[in-house]
Parts: sequence; structure tokens; C-alpha cells
Amino acid sequence: MFFGEEEDQFFIEIAHTQEFKNGNVVGGDTFLSKSISGGERFGAVLSDGLGSGIRANVLSTLTASMAMNYMLHKRPLTESLSTILDTLPEDAGEKISYATCSMFDIDRNGEAHIVEYDNPDYILLRGNRHFETRKKSAKIKTRQGIRSMLESRVMLFKGDRLIFLSDGVTQSGLGTTQYPGGWERGGVISFLEDFVTKHPEVSAKDLSKMVMQKALHNDLFISRDDITCAVVYLRAPRKLLICTGPPFDKERDKEMAQIFDTHPGKKIVCGGTTAHILSRELGRRVTGDGRQQVKTTLPSTARMEGADLVTEGILTLGHLADLLQNWREGSKPEESPAGDILNHILQSDIIDILMGTRINEAHYDPSLPVEMEIRRNLVRRLKVLLEGSNFMKRVRIKYI
Repeated sequence: MFFGEEEDQFFIEIAHTQEFKNGNVVGGDTFLSKSISGGERFGAVLSDGLGSGIRANVLSTLTASMAMNYMLHKRPLTESLSTILDTLPEDAGEKISYATCSMFDIDRNGEAHIVEYDNPDYILLRGNRHFETRKKSAKIKTRQGIRSMLESRVMLFKGDRLIFLSDGVTQSGLGTTQYPGGWERGGVISFLEDFVTKHPEVSAKDLSKMVMQKALHNDLFISRDDITCAVVYLRAPRKLLICTGPPFDKERDKEMAQIFDTHPGKKIVCGGTTAHILSRELGRRVTGDGRQQVKTTLPSTARMEGADLVTEGILTLGHLADLLQNWREGSKPEESPAGDILNHILQSDIIDILMGTRINEAHYDPSLPVEMEIRRNLVRRLKVLLEGSNFMKRVRIKYI
């Protein structure tokens, strides 16, 4: 492998979709997910607070935040749950402190540890069929007495999907003619099997959205509770190569072109000099793409055979870093070359950055910091942002 790693077995995609209870401005369900230990592990938590609105939001947010912190510090999940339940503030009216909790921890080999407390049981799809896992029931001591939880350890493989639900999903449609007892877990399983059979490559995000929308449909589009569906999907990784900057030694121009040409994924060129090197070495023309760049001050994009996008270098990467810094889930990338790169990033899992380390004579100004250092710092910043909790991408950098 050009980036010094073995071929990846699978990529772990984690996503969720949520609908608040009708009339509420905040949700009583909280879902958190994070990359742990530099991407060697991933953790996720789904919590449902007692009641709805602000009160439920406080309980579920506290529960999920504590659970995630315990996972970050490698505390045993079962011990963590006991501590969390003892920490929750009591409800003044009902004199109880209560929030459900499903904690999920998986490593890059696919070994998963799952602890559940009072949420609907998680669902495992292996391919397009439901696979019921073995779960161990355990008792935990809390200040309000003995509570029961479920614990399971399961080995996951490429193509597997784990689905976590709040009871707003399983109880959707309760009392209607079609679902007098609610949609129930069995109904969700049937829906998932049918949908994945028809759409075998559906992403975690899109599948969670379909489950949420179906639950909302069951409630006749007036959600009677907070509805949350989270999906963990182990699939083949989608790769993206960003090639920027000329190689330090001109003798390595051919090597850069070979890496670019044989990379198994989408490809972006950032920098005019870089594009001309690839054009010369690969015998491909760089041409304008004729697009009107009316909403940006960035230089326009270009075209080259074998590249999905060709942009200017430093200015565009700097603006991309700003877009990543200010990104919020559900936002739409702006219409600009940097926004175009962001679109490709959002559709990718592994971001390979091939960075040349030669000073670009076309841009070098002795009164400014060395351009190579500007580019190097930008690449480092991109790596930190992309591997953070907002994106959880895997970033690999090769200097040439």
C-alpha cells in the first residue's frame, strides 16, 4: 500500500437520526459517538431521559456524557452504568432519577461490547437478515435498589449493521388500527430486513433516517415521543486522495503521478503546479471547467482526466479548514471550490493526503513564512479536524 498500511477490512460508519416529541424544542433522547484511542476504538451511547423536553434532555445528556467519558478512560461499562444511575438528579415530582442507556464499544477488529439498560434491545443485521445475539442479564446495585441490565460481546464482520432504538420507535403507532400495541421490535426488524434487501448498500445515515421517518409515519406525523434511531455499519471504506504540492525532488514527480493514478478511490488535485506535474507525467490536459464562481473569491476549478476535482492550493485548503472548523451536522456545503472538496470528504471514509514538500517558486515570497510550512500546517490542521468527533474520518498523510 502506498500509504504504508494493509488493505482495510472495513470502515465503521456511525450515524443517527432524531425527531423531537411534538411541541418540544429540545429532545429527551441523546446520542453521542466518538473515536477513541486514535481511531483504534469507537464508542457510542444512546440515552432516553424520563419524560420529555428540558427535564428529559438534562437526564439523557448527563447520562450519555458520563458514559462516553468512562469509555474514553477505559472504565468497565457495567461499573460505569452503576455510577451513572447513582449520579442522576432526582425528579422532584416522581422522586426518582431515571434515564435509559445503551453503551457500545467496538475496536477495529470488529469486537464489540454492548451494555443496555431499559432501551429496546439492539438489532443486528448480518447482510439482510436479523441475527439474534446471546445476551447476559446482570444485576447492578443503585441507590434506588437493584436494577437489571443486558450485556453482550459479539464479533462483527463486514456487512453487519447494529441498530439502536429509543422506545419512541418501538412504541410508534401505539393505539392505531395498524399498530394497536405499537410498531414493536419485531415490526422494526421486518422493516429493516425488507429495506436492506432492496437497498443493500444503504448508508448508516440513510437507514437511520428511513427508520425514523417510518416511526413518524406510524404516529400519523405527530410524534408522541422523542424518536431516535442510530446505526453502526461495517462496510468497505470509501477512499479519497487529496494531492497537493510538488515533490521535494523533481525526480519523484513520476512517483507522485503513479500514486495518484493508481489510488483506488476519488481523487482531488489542489494546486496549479501540482496539476501541471500530473498533467505532464500522465499525458493529460488540464482545462477550465467553465463553471461560474459567483459566490466565492477563491480561484476557479479546472478539469483533468482521472481527477474528480482540480482546485487552487493554499487558499482553497485554508478555506476548507475554516469550513470544517465551523461545520454543523445537517449543514449544506457552500458553493465554492472548498465546498466542493467538503462534499467529497463527506462522502468518503478514509482521506489520503499526498503532500509534496518542495517550495513553490511561483508563490514564494521571502517576506512571508516558507510556503511549505504553511501547507504542512494546513494539512495537520485538516487531519485534526477530520479525525475529530464531527467527522470521525481516518486520515493518512504521505510526504513526498
